[in-house]
Amino acid sequence: MQDSFTQKKQSILKEISANGPENLDASPKGTIDEHCIPIINLINSHRDMVTTSSCSGRVSVYLEGTQSKLVSKGNEGKWIFVTHDTTNLAKWYNTIDFQYVHEYPASSYEARSILYKFEALILHVKCRDQATANKLYSVAMNCGFRESGIGSNYNVAIRTSIKLDVPIGYLGPDNTYRCFVTEDYLNYITNVSFDRFKENFKKLDQLHDAIEKGIINLDDESSADAVQNDSKHKSLKEWESIEERRARMKQEGLRRKEELKKAKETVTSD
Repeated sequence: MQDSFTQKKQSILKEISANGPENLDASPKGTIDEHCIPIINLINSHRDMVTTSSCSGRVSVYLEGTQSKLVSKGNEGKWIFVTHDTTNLAKWYNTIDFQYVHEYPASSYEARSILYKFEALILHVKCRDQATANKLYSVAMNCGFRESGIGSNYNVAIRTSIKLDVPIGYLGPDNTYRCFVTEDYLNYITNVSFDRFKENFKKLDQLHDAIEKGIINLDDESSADAVQNDSKHKSLKEWESIEERRARMKQEGLRRKEELKKAKETVTSD
């Protein structure tokens, strides 16, 4: 008879395998970020760990909800723009029907602010026991994920403080999106975000390698058991050898670097 952790892990793996355009999850995007797939597969190959949620990093423009009191986050907030990659980032503001204005709302409490955000990688991993949770937490902290922590039931949250959170406008009384900063300023924070993405993906690769070397490769028995057990379930991608993974990771890193270069050239050339 399987223990409760193994049962939970198998249930989560089935949900991950079923996720796709026709079976969306509860996140704004609805599907797993492509950049997270290698580290998700790596973590889930270990018999004592399973990923419960992930975000590879994103830029978003968010309309805050209505507030019932000063400290309230508000209801009816919505995403105006979201991207998890740099390919859609250049000139993102041209996809939004902004009205550029030179006035500000009379009260920040009454207005529904429009916020530009960069949010870095975040991973939630459920571990079988405290020892595994401590090991994963230590690896994450050593990679610079200083906002990480261990919650109840050995759930590890892997986070870093790389972020932007900038008010750029508000919702007008006629329900128009009013932007009180210039396009030059929007270009500036976009370029800052390109740099944040570059740093974020570098940290993601470092974390992947550190988990592989510091946990997976040091537990050959767990890795062997994981291959045998998890091969019964459809993974996000077919199992690959270490050599194949290294070659793919190198190609993905070069691709991301080229995407960043082209996207920044698009911003600076206009």
